[in-house]
Amino acid sequence: MITAPPIRRRLVGGTLRRYRENLGYTLDDAARILECDRSRISRIETGQRGIRGRELRELLAEYGIDGEQQAVLAAVAEPRQARGWYRPHADVLPGAWQDYLLLEAAASRVLAYEAQRVPGLLQTPAYARALADADPGLADDDARDRAVEAVLARQKAILGERRPDIHVVIGEAALHQEVGGPGVLDGQLGLLAGVSGDSGMITVQVLPFSCGAHAAAGVGSLAILQFQQAPGLGVVHLGGAGGGVCLDSQADLAAYARVFDQVRAFALSPAESAGLLRGLSEI
Repeated sequence: MITAPPIRRRLVGGTLRRYRENLGYTLDDAARILECDRSRISRIETGQRGIRGRELRELLAEYGIDGEQQAVLAAVAEPRQARGWYRPHADVLPGAWQDYLLLEAAASRVLAYEAQRVPGLLQTPAYARALADADPGLADDDARDRAVEAVLARQKAILGERRPDIHVVIGEAALHQEVGGPGVLDGQLGLLAGVSGDSGMITVQVLPFSCGAHAAAGVGSLAILQFQQAPGLGVVHLGGAGGGVCLDSQADLAAYARVFDQVRAFALSPAESAGLLRGLSEI
């Protein structure tokens, strides 16, 4: 069975190809820069093989890419720079979800939509545990414990250390689904109410039942990573059993950005969402 190259290699390779083509360089031109054959450049650009840090810097310098964009691509190309927090939990982070988390550690902006549950970055420990208990992919209590630990480690790494701009839209159904029972849900709603009332790095909007049909009606879980220093770079994650799927084509990025923009426009404003969440948490 032929497996797809890792998402990080596809992202770096596709970006290098765009930079090269924008300059009118051929594969042979790039090969001369690295003093290698053109087939090696082709494999790098298609993600079939990785690229060493020194080689990446040489190509980017030749392509006229500035230091900030070089730093972003280096972080994506070298997983050891971003892997730290989730390495102990890798066995409970399946497939494409693990690929997404690696890239999230380098992103400057995270856009997320969840129809039926609270996004992982904003889950309480009790809420995360209730979800783990219901996950058939976790074999025993030890696996479920480590899945919860992974949620908390991710929150610490992204919210406490990196602090990217985060914008989440939560379907109103998620605010009534009694994950873990009424007590756990009450605690989760209280946390959301507190976060939504803060004008910091996290923006929370609620997509109400009254909005009717919308662009994400067939999407249960959507996340988009953006990289401010490298505008052409990005990834879409669609949730699903087995870790979901990561998409990295420019067409997919544009299509799902439009979906998120419409959902955000249909959702309650951040102030209205905060009011709704405060009301629910006080019931």
